[in-house]
Amino acid sequence: MRIGRANGRLVVIDGDGVVDVAAASGGKFSADLDQVFAGWDRFTEWASAHAGPGARTGPLVPDELDAPVLAPAQVFGIGLNYRAHAAESGVDVPTVPPVFTKFRSCLAGPYATVELPSDAVDWEVELVAVIGRPAERVPEDKAWSYVAGLMVGQDLSERTVQLSGPVPQFSLGKSFPGFGPTGPWLVTPDELPDRDDLGLRCSVDGRVLQDGRTRDMIFSVPELVARISAICPMAPGDLIFTGTPSGVGMGRKPPEFLRPGTTLVSAIDGLGELRNALVAGAGLAQPGAVTG
Repeated sequence: MRIGRANGRLVVIDGDGVVDVAAASGGKFSADLDQVFAGWDRFTEWASAHAGPGARTGPLVPDELDAPVLAPAQVFGIGLNYRAHAAESGVDVPTVPPVFTKFRSCLAGPYATVELPSDAVDWEVELVAVIGRPAERVPEDKAWSYVAGLMVGQDLSERTVQLSGPVPQFSLGKSFPGFGPTGPWLVTPDELPDRDDLGLRCSVDGRVLQDGRTRDMIFSVPELVARISAICPMAPGDLIFTGTPSGVGMGRKPPEFLRPGTTLVSAIDGLGELRNALVAGAGLAQPGAVTG
């Protein structure tokens, strides 16, 4: 099942058409996808029975799609989750997941235009997992049952901010407005032939920059759910950006970063693609400009 947000409203996507859930259910379910995660099992049971082709309420218009999830309680990011990416970053393969957060104000839609605040913004295509039920101390062998769905994500990263200071701090450098494009819809794991082995790639203006497979993750989706929920209880709608394969700009020689006037395309097999136009932003504040 593909579930999205079109013109701000929760829809089930069926081929080239959509079912407006609030209208089709007679108000049984909210028009806001973020509100439906609390009763995810009940919603998906209804959608399986009532959101087929005969229930379509309109066509699928890609430009009307926004980020499926806009108000998660928590957004977790995972660093260095592919061995080749750890190698290009010049660090040892981690034995525990390096976890940071992206603030939810950075979330953007699959076709959103993204402003580049500097000339040091890097790309990181990632599989994003969405939690579908309260998750606390989840056993790894049961963790997939806590995942509502998967989607494409970009963990855009301003490397100057990320790496400044006495020690790197990831969260602010990865949370500029628009630095978390996701979508184009949420796909339930049962739709995928092999949810643990998906091809993912990104390109700029047709030039492929990253090309990997999620089977190469050091920490799989179930292991991430288990490890995170052992410390932080997760709520329905929470996001996990699961890490990026090799090929990021910072690891190139010389380093290479995103430029205005180009389009960043991020794709994962079975999940769709993001197409984000890049434009020049207002510029990055100089060190020392922030006080208080």
